[in-house]
Amino acid sequence: MVVKSEFTSFDVAAVVQELQSLVVGSRVNNIYQFDQKTIVFKLHKANVPAIRLVVEAGRRIHSTVYAEESPVEPPAFCMMLRHYLRDSWFDSVEQYEFERVVVLGFRTKTGVLRLVVELFGEGNFVLVNPEGVIIQALFFKRMRDRHILRGEKFLFPPALGFNPLKLSLSALQGVFEGSGDVEVVRVFARLVGLGGVYAEEVLLRAGVKKTLLCKDLESSVVCGLFDVLQLLFSDLSAGKFEPCIVVDESVDNVDGTGGGSEDYLGVAPFRLRRFDGQSLKGFSTFSEALDEFFLKVKTVEKALVSVEVDKLQSEQKRLKRVIADQEVALAGEMAKCERDKLVGNVIYAHFGEFEGFLGRVNALNQTGVDWGGVFAQVLSDKAAGRVPEVYVDGIDAKNLVINFFVDGLRFGLNLRLSVFDNANEFYERGKRAKQKSVGTVVALEDSKRKLVKVERDLAEAEHIRSLKPAEMLLAMAKRKVETKDWFEKFRHFTTSEGFLVVAGKDVVTNDILIKKYTRAEDVVFHAEITGSPFVVVKAEGRQITDQALKEAGEYAAAFCRAWRENVGSADVYWVKVDQLSKSGPSGESVPHGAFFVVGKRNWMRNTPLRTAVGVMINDNDCCFIGGSVDAICTRSKSYVIIVPGDHQGKDLLKMVLKTLMLKLSNEDKEKLGKTSIEQIREFIPYTKGAINQKHI
Repeated sequence: MVVKSEFTSFDVAAVVQELQSLVVGSRVNNIYQFDQKTIVFKLHKANVPAIRLVVEAGRRIHSTVYAEESPVEPPAFCMMLRHYLRDSWFDSVEQYEFERVVVLGFRTKTGVLRLVVELFGEGNFVLVNPEGVIIQALFFKRMRDRHILRGEKFLFPPALGFNPLKLSLSALQGVFEGSGDVEVVRVFARLVGLGGVYAEEVLLRAGVKKTLLCKDLESSVVCGLFDVLQLLFSDLSAGKFEPCIVVDESVDNVDGTGGGSEDYLGVAPFRLRRFDGQSLKGFSTFSEALDEFFLKVKTVEKALVSVEVDKLQSEQKRLKRVIADQEVALAGEMAKCERDKLVGNVIYAHFGEFEGFLGRVNALNQTGVDWGGVFAQVLSDKAAGRVPEVYVDGIDAKNLVINFFVDGLRFGLNLRLSVFDNANEFYERGKRAKQKSVGTVVALEDSKRKLVKVERDLAEAEHIRSLKPAEMLLAMAKRKVETKDWFEKFRHFTTSEGFLVVAGKDVVTNDILIKKYTRAEDVVFHAEITGSPFVVVKAEGRQITDQALKEAGEYAAAFCRAWRENVGSADVYWVKVDQLSKSGPSGESVPHGAFFVVGKRNWMRNTPLRTAVGVMINDNDCCFIGGSVDAICTRSKSYVIIVPGDHQGKDLLKMVLKTLMLKLSNEDKEKLGKTSIEQIREFIPYTKGAINQKHI
C-alpha cells in the first residue's frame, strides 16, 4: 500500500525552484482538466520538448511526462482558464511566504494574471486580475478571516506561524520560551512552519529528542537547532537536491501478488536522515520523483475505487426507480391535461343541453325544493327516461355535483357554477397539469443525466476492479511521453564510426539546422545542384574522419534533386560552419533557407547516388534504419541498397520490405511484419527509386 506523504512547504520550495527555470518564458499552448482538482498546462518553449505542468489543488505541483486521455468535454472551469490564459506567457512561479501556496504569473494581452494554487486542505485555484481582484475560483467560499468571492479583493490565507526563512536566532529562542510545556517537535512543525517531516529531520540532525519540552531547552541547544535549520535552507536555496522516493521492500508490489513492482512510502527533494536504513530510489530532478510517486498514488487510489462499485450499483437501481416513477407521473399528467381539455370541448359541444338541464334543476331548487329533493327528482327522471338529452351518471350531494357520461367521458358539473364556468374550470385544470408536467420533464431529464454519469462511473469502477494495480501501472506507463532528441526533428543517421549526421528536410529546417544546431567544429555538406538539403556532421569533441566525410557526402548526394531526375552521381562539397553567411557579395540578401559560402569548398566529385535501408531487431522490438550504405550494413541484420529508379510510393516500400525479409528468420519476420512500412518512407529520397539487385 502506498503511504501518501503531505506536500510540505519544503517540497513546494524545491519544486518551485526547479519550475522557475523550466516553465518561465514558455507559452501556454493548452489547458486540460482531468478531474475536479487536477489541471494540466501544456507549454511550449523554444529548443526544449513540450512541457506538461500538472497542478492538483490541495496536493501537488510538478512537471509530468505522462499524457492522460483528454476529456471529451472540458469542464466549465477549464474553459474559463483557456479563455484567460491560453496563448499567454508564463511569467513567474513563486511560493508565498514559505506556505503551501504557489502563485503562477501569466503575461496576457490584458496584463499579468495570477493563478493562486492552494496546496493545503481541500485546495483551491483562484484566478486574480492585475488589480488583485478575484476573477474566478474553483471553489467560492466565505470564511472567518477571508472570502473567496468573485469581484472581491484576494487575500492570502493568514500564516499559522513564523516564516522560517525570516526567523532569526533571537526570534526562535522567543518562540521556544513562550511555548513552555509543549514538545519541541510540535513547535517546529506548527509555529515555525516546517511541518512534521522536516521538524523531525531538524531535531534528528541536531541530536535532540522530539519529545523534549520547550522549557527544558538550553540556549546552546537552540543555537544548534538554528544552525541545522540554516544549513537545510542553504541547501534548499542553492538547489543542492538529491530527489528520492522511499521504497517499501516488505511487499513485492502494490497488490501483493509478486512481480517486482515497488511500493512507495514517501518522496523528498533531499536524502533525509529519517530515511537511513531504508531503500531509496534516486531521480535527477524533484519533479521526476514527484511524477513517479504520484503516478503510483493515483493508480492505487483508482484501484480502491472498486469498493465504490456496490454503492454505484445501488445508486443506479435507485435512479432507475425514480426515473420509472417520474415517467409514470409524467404520462399521468399529460393524460390528465388531454382529458380535461376534451371534457371542456364536450361541455361546449353540448352547451345547450347542459344549460337547459342545469336551468331546470336550479329552477326546481328555487321553488323551495331542497337539494335532496332536487336530486331525488333528477334520479327519478333518469329512471323513467325523462332526461334523454343529458346522460346523468351519478350525484355527489355533498359537493353539489352531478356526474355525467357523455361521448365516452365521465365528468361532473358543479351546480354552483354556470355551464361556461364549468367548462373553463376543466380548461384551467388542463393548463395546470401541463405546467406541472414541465417540472416533471426537467426532473426526469436531470435523473437521466445522473443515471448516465453513474453508469459511466460504474463501468469504469468495474473495469478498474477487474485490473490489478500492477497492470494499471503498466497501462499508465504506456502513456509516458518519450522526450525526443533535437536531431529527431530532422533526417539523421549515425555513421559506421559513430558520428551523428543531420540533414534538413526543407527550407525552414535547413535554416534552423545551421543557425541553431551547428558548432564551429562541425562540417556542413551541400550538393552543387539547387534545392539540396544542408547536411551537418556533428564533431562533438572528436576529429571528423575521412570515412565520416565520405558517408555524409553520400547522404547529401542521395537527398539532392538529382535523385528525382534518375542521375547516377552528383558533385557535393563540404565547408566549415564559419564559411556560411547570410549576406552575399556587396551585402546582397540570401533567400530563406540558403547561405552564401565564403572561401574554399572541399569537393567530392561524382559521388554515387545511393542509400540504404536496414532492420534492427532486439528481443522486444524491431525498427527500420536508413543512411549511408557503410553505416547501415555495419549496424543492421538485413539491409538493401536503393538507387535512383522509377518505382515509387507504397509499391516501392513493399518491395523494400519483401527484400529485407529474405535474410531474416521466421521469428524475426513475424516481428518485422508488425512494423508499419510507412517508417521506411523517410529513408528513401522522394519515395522513389529501385533496389540494387547486385547486393541482395
